[in-house]
Amino acid sequence: MKDYYVYILTNKWNTTYYIGVTNDIYRRLSEHRNKLISGFTKNYNIYKLLYYEQFNDIELAISREKQIKGWRRAKKIDLIKKINPEMKDLSELWFSD
Repeated sequence: MKDYYVYILTNKWNTTYYIGVTNDIYRRLSEHRNKLISGFTKNYNIYKLLYYEQFNDIELAISREKQIKGWRRAKKIDLIKKINPEMKDLSELWFSD
């Protein structure tokens, strides 16, 4: 069985948010951190993992990603602060640099 992740990233100042979905959280975070993919996260220096959820079904993960993307900023921040009140970078779970 495969795992899928919905995640929220931000920049150093927690001012811009990115919501994504992946089947390999380590690889995807590495891509964001190393700016390997052109686009929004590279342009806005978004690399800090604030929140993630794990799923066993890709359809559920995609549905949840779309749901969160549709929320206002304040609701996204409330979601993050429920599990990460200090808005710390959770990617330390996968990276030790």
